[in-house]
Amino acid sequence: MSPAGTVRRRDFSGPDDLRAMQDLCSRVWSPTSRFHPGQLAWSRYHRPVDPAVLDASEAIALWTAGDRTVAFGWAEAPDWLELQVDPDHPGLAVDVLEWFEEWSDADEQSAMAVEGDAAVETALADAGFEPRPDDPFFTHHVLDLDALPAARDVPGYTCRAVRPDEATERAAVHAAAWSDLGPSRVDATAYRQLGRAWPYRSDLDHVAVDAEGEMVASALVWLDPATGAGLVEPVGCVPGHRGRGLAGAVTLSALHALRAAGGVLAQVTPRGDDAYPGPQRLYRSIGFRPSARVVTWTRASD
Repeated sequence: MSPAGTVRRRDFSGPDDLRAMQDLCSRVWSPTSRFHPGQLAWSRYHRPVDPAVLDASEAIALWTAGDRTVAFGWAEAPDWLELQVDPDHPGLAVDVLEWFEEWSDADEQSAMAVEGDAAVETALADAGFEPRPDDPFFTHHVLDLDALPAARDVPGYTCRAVRPDEATERAAVHAAAWSDLGPSRVDATAYRQLGRAWPYRSDLDHVAVDAEGEMVASALVWLDPATGAGLVEPVGCVPGHRGRGLAGAVTLSALHALRAAGGVLAQVTPRGDDAYPGPQRLYRSIGFRPSARVVTWTRASD
């Protein structure tokens, strides 16, 4: 732990700060950690942005000790906070929440925490947040790649890695797969951003294509080489091709590529509540097993 007085806060100033946040996530990662480095890349670049400038409705602050980032707060909206704290600096959870309260003008504020993260849960409770265990929640699932099942063949379709020049097509299959939720912000510009972001690798970005070569399902895996952990985020299948096992097949295709690239463990975090059972049922059929719940905490602001 750094000596008292050496921790300093700074506001987000661009891609180097995102990389510093990812380094923190990598350094403290375990199957029950809140974030994998790939999740931050997806959250930041899944829609067209200026890499050096945040939207007016969001804010990010980092806390550093020497050359290490030891905590961050990411207000993705005035009413929504994500945070990560180095276990060697548990008291910084309080600082992150105080920063968020000063910045936010929302009548109600929410944050997510992994059950069992004592530093974050204690800070949230002391700040007046209350857990909402009956609200929709997420569950980390993990899979030891030594136990990875064989790849699945779906007649009439082929699974393969995306080529670097296919950003337009790759963005389109994602948007079509998630069209049930409304218009997607993932377009070709965003996908080119993702392709330049660490730790994106096109050999771990897989699609299923039909007999005409059209992309109809996709699965993106992010490998952190420091931990050997690969995050599956996101997976989708276009509506007209669902019910044929393509989401599972393309996910397995990407996971086999992950193992070939040196990955040892895979993680995915689908909804865990009974109102949205499909994704977790898919991942458990592949061999993923639950490891920790991620629950929303909420408070009314003063």
